[in-house]
Amino acid sequence: MGLNQLTSTIRRGAKENSSVILSVAAGIGTISTAYLAAVAGYRTAQRLEGESPYDDFGTRARLVWRLYIPAGTSAIFTIGCIASVNRVDARKTLAAQTALAVAQRTYSEYRDQVIEELGEKRDQKIVAKVAENRANKNPASTIVLGSGDVLCCEMFTGRYFMSDMQSLHKAVNDLNARLLKHDYATLDDFYYLIGLEPTMSSGHAGWKSDKLLELEFSSIIHNEKPCLAFDYNYVKAF
Repeated sequence: MGLNQLTSTIRRGAKENSSVILSVAAGIGTISTAYLAAVAGYRTAQRLEGESPYDDFGTRARLVWRLYIPAGTSAIFTIGCIASVNRVDARKTLAAQTALAVAQRTYSEYRDQVIEELGEKRDQKIVAKVAENRANKNPASTIVLGSGDVLCCEMFTGRYFMSDMQSLHKAVNDLNARLLKHDYATLDDFYYLIGLEPTMSSGHAGWKSDKLLELEFSSIIHNEKPCLAFDYNYVKAF
């Protein structure tokens, strides 16, 4: 591996893991700041030991302020790392939201074209087949227990849980009522209503009041058992 290739590999690795690197640097900076501040405090006590206790603050500060330069520098470095982590994470979140919005728009346009060319019944058959294939590729290794007795699969995350059609319809109605009242709702809100845990990104996607939530159901066979799979009519990135 040549020097240029090695340099490029290191730069790419640093960029891909920038959040981790900055977080580690911030942690080290926090410890260093505490240590350097303690050392400065100890040396301050030694330096002021023979000074008059009646000296004003300015006089005493002029004697010891240089001792706190290392601690102050370390604190500034730590704050800079923390701020950089926040900026990097914000850029990654924005990129993920943009990708979700583009994918959702493309999918909606594709669905509209399929319905126009093949008809709604053919579209539903294709959707059911796609749902079955996705479910078979994601076996139900973990099933969240719920109040219903029907195995359900939430296709957005591929998670399985126990529920029933009535409970899902009630969750949709409750979420749409929230939409009309608050103008928006997130996937976190819907997951709470159906008994699923939120994900890292579910708080940044959801629905607006200009278009209410609808579930698109598919009855499939998964591991030789009937399963009620559902997806959303749309999801927006916030």
